[in-house]
Amino acid sequence: MELLIWIAAGISFLLTLVIGKFLIPELRKLKAGQEIRKDGPSWHAGKAGTPTMGGIMFILGVGVTVFVLGWKMMLSGIFIHLYVYLFALIFGLIGFVDDYRKVRQHQNEGLTAKQKFVLQLAAAIVFLCLMRYEELLTNEVYVPFVNVTFTMNWVVYLAFAAFVIVGCVNAVNLTDGIDGLATSVTFVVMAFFTVAGALYSFHGVQALFPAALAGGLAAFFVYNHHPAKTFMGDTGSLFLGGAVAAVAFAMDLPLILIPVGVIYIAETVSDIIQVTYFKMTHGKRFFKMAPLHHHLELSGWSEAKLVTVFSIITLVCCVLAYFGIQGRY
Repeated sequence: MELLIWIAAGISFLLTLVIGKFLIPELRKLKAGQEIRKDGPSWHAGKAGTPTMGGIMFILGVGVTVFVLGWKMMLSGIFIHLYVYLFALIFGLIGFVDDYRKVRQHQNEGLTAKQKFVLQLAAAIVFLCLMRYEELLTNEVYVPFVNVTFTMNWVVYLAFAAFVIVGCVNAVNLTDGIDGLATSVTFVVMAFFTVAGALYSFHGVQALFPAALAGGLAAFFVYNHHPAKTFMGDTGSLFLGGAVAAVAFAMDLPLILIPVGVIYIAETVSDIIQVTYFKMTHGKRFFKMAPLHHHLELSGWSEAKLVTVFSIITLVCCVLAYFGIQGRY
């Protein structure tokens, strides 16, 4: 299994790297340039026109890797890695529609918030029902660090799971605001899930997808680090959000998203605080700009510093989470 993990990461890395060489020029030809928020940091204006939808490269790289290396598993009746990928892919498709509308209309708004929510909620419900039907999902919730498991009513659990999934997807989407941030943070998260999947001996196959995605993100970072040659777009960020949530539930570790997703949570909470405070004070702002990474940018942090610090924080929290799940296995 350890060899398979390294092979998955390596193949996905190479495939994504090669796909990127061909994809970026094609995106430029299609004039799939990113529209920049007018109320964003002024220096972001220079990013206008940078090809978006670059997430397609790791989506394809990971898909080929998971399908090829997981072929023998599928022949033996194990499909969990494929389900997780397809679930993330559905979110990627929602993001693609959003990106396409932005590019076509030359503005920074694609699907409406209501349209996104309905599509994401429907995808989450279908995934959860499929996982339950295949007996790959339990209604037992494991609490990390205290090594306690409790059972929830199925209806309550499905509602809880759908809420967590949609929340996670949008939190990752919010984190994708500067060059390399969502890429690097999610790389660390996938590295954690790869280790967790390898530890879970009965379902060691679960390490295949996160390992492949970690490899794909490492390759994407080559094109996405500052100054970015391409952005992942909602195509990539919604895929990543779906992937993070799906892997957590596939491993029966939804609550582990709290420590490993600390950056995602901080970004989301900062956005909620900003909107709430703005409404309560009739126009005043709590942060210079939300989400959090933009506030820190306007406070003088460089994009490179933000990516480094946020990634280190995620790494520390993932190491703590690793010790927090020892009792699980």
